[in-house]
Amino acid sequence: MASRNSSTFSVLGSDLMVKGDIKASADLHIDGSVEGDIACTSLVQGETSDVTGAIKAESARLAGTVTGSITARELVILKTAKIDGDVFYDALTIEQGAQVEGRFAHRDAKKAAQAGTATQPQAGAKPELSVAN
Repeated sequence: MASRNSSTFSVLGSDLMVKGDIKASADLHIDGSVEGDIACTSLVQGETSDVTGAIKAESARLAGTVTGSITARELVILKTAKIDGDVFYDALTIEQGAQVEGRFAHRDAKKAAQAGTATQPQAGAKPELSVAN
C-alpha cells in the first residue's frame, strides 16, 4: 500500500468501463469509459475516454468526451475534447477546436451563486465581452 505522501497515480485503460463514482487521493489517468462522478487531485483524460458524470479535481487535462459539470482549479481543455456541461474553474486554457456546450464560470462566481449573492442579469441585457491585449 502506498503512503499518502508518495507520488502515485492510477490508470483506467481504454478497455475498462466503470459504472459508479470514483474517488481517488492519487492522480488519475482515464482512457476508458466512466458512468459516475469523479473526484481526484489531478485528472488526465485520454482522447478515447468518455465520462458521464461530474468531475471535481484540483487540476484536469481533458481530451475526450465529458457529459456533466466540471469543477477544477486548473483546467486544460484540449482540441479533441467534447464537453456538454457547465465548467467552473480558477485558471482555464482551451485549445482551438475544442467543443464545449455549457456555461463557463470562475469558481468565485459559483461560490457567490451558492450563497445566493450572485446578481442576475436583467431581461434583455446583452452580455459583455472584454478582450485581453
